[in-house]
Amino acid sequence: MHPVMMENFQFAAITLMTLMTVALAIWMPRHLNDDKVLNRSRWMMAAGLALLGIHFLIQYLFKLRVQGVTPAVFVNLLFFIPCCYCLSLCVLNLQRQGRLRPLEWMSGPLTLLIAAGILTDAYLTNGADPLADTPLMRRAEVTAGICYSIMQIYYTYLQITEMRRMRLALANYYDRERGNLLNWMLYTSAVLATIAIMLPVLIYFTGPIMVVYGLIIFGGLFYMWLQFIGYIRTNAANSMREAEENENEMDMDTADAYDKVRDRERIEEAARNWLSADRHLRCGITIKTAADEMQIPRHQLTLWLKTTEYGQFSNWITYHRIEAAKEMLKQHNDWNNETIAQECGFNTRNYFQAVFRKQTGMTPAQYVESL
Repeated sequence: MHPVMMENFQFAAITLMTLMTVALAIWMPRHLNDDKVLNRSRWMMAAGLALLGIHFLIQYLFKLRVQGVTPAVFVNLLFFIPCCYCLSLCVLNLQRQGRLRPLEWMSGPLTLLIAAGILTDAYLTNGADPLADTPLMRRAEVTAGICYSIMQIYYTYLQITEMRRMRLALANYYDRERGNLLNWMLYTSAVLATIAIMLPVLIYFTGPIMVVYGLIIFGGLFYMWLQFIGYIRTNAANSMREAEENENEMDMDTADAYDKVRDRERIEEAARNWLSADRHLRCGITIKTAADEMQIPRHQLTLWLKTTEYGQFSNWITYHRIEAAKEMLKQHNDWNNETIAQECGFNTRNYFQAVFRKQTGMTPAQYVESL
């Protein structure tokens, strides 16, 4: 690639990373409503993008690509590792709702330490010109790159595992408002995995293929940033709506006690009628759908559920689905679990069996034998 084109490419990357970092650090906090998990993920993403911007700034100022492959690879690896570590933790932190394990915190720093040790050892033993492109340096670069790829594979595996769990939970816990968040997590994991897979481009190529690689990475990172910004704003809007609903409910609390009892009786009757019509035995039911069918405001249904032993919609509807499953097993003990699961609104047989055992202390087969 022509040096001037490379410099323009690096300058554009610096500008893009700076703008995205500033937006996360300065513009976004007003939309967060003291959400600690989102705040932590925001700073993780900002740190990752800032590191990437610093990486391109160093490349731009010192013209490392012009000097050869090895000087550029040194900077690439030593900045890409912490950058992708921060971005991976950003996603994982949201998936786990802030509950990250020590190994997940330490894998990135350990990888950086090992890679830096490998590169430094090769640098010190490379002879008169420590940054010359010798076989020794190439081996060190490849080895450090493999360490980085292993780290990214590890985080990608964790993210995919959590996404599967979340998809199953959303499919059966009737909360599809986070579907866009799952898609963002999926694409973000794909971008980070692509960076790891295409790492040899950083080590062995300096020509036009670098432009293609850069466009893929920048496009992916911009999409990741844009979707994260959108999620933050959507989350803020939902929080404001919930706050307004709670405020309205607080106003209702000052009303006459008779009105409260009457509203509770109305909601309980609507819920009984809804259950008796077997509307809860359909797949993909959301609390919004249920509230609309009961012809009561969603926030009233939510607040009523909080006063019950179930606490939330997912527990309430799951309990009644399992009760329906027990009746079906009594009447049709020849039906298999796949059929029972479908009839009771569960998306998968495995999930149905797990929930049935959790609620009854027995598997469906054991329940049938106990009859």
